[in-house]
Amino acid sequence: MGTKLYVGGIAYKTSEEGLKNAFAQAGAVVSASIVIDRMSGRSRGFGFVEMGSPEEAQAAIDMWHEKELDGRKLIVNEARPMQERAPRGNY
Repeated sequence: MGTKLYVGGIAYKTSEEGLKNAFAQAGAVVSASIVIDRMSGRSRGFGFVEMGSPEEAQAAIDMWHEKELDGRKLIVNEARPMQERAPRGNY
């Protein structure tokens, strides 16, 4: 099982393929996804990259944290597990 990384500060023009290719420079990329806003269909500016091993994940953090990709400075760190959230109410 790989190590999942949170990637913030992703430019709107960055594609999932572009994100995957950038992180592949640090090692094997299992998956790369950019979170899309349901209403607008645009990137929300963050996503997740799963690296093949903890060592490759650390190499990706070292390579990309606070570095530019497509004109935006990325924030890269190990993803935390999703926490339970309170219901939003009835719409």
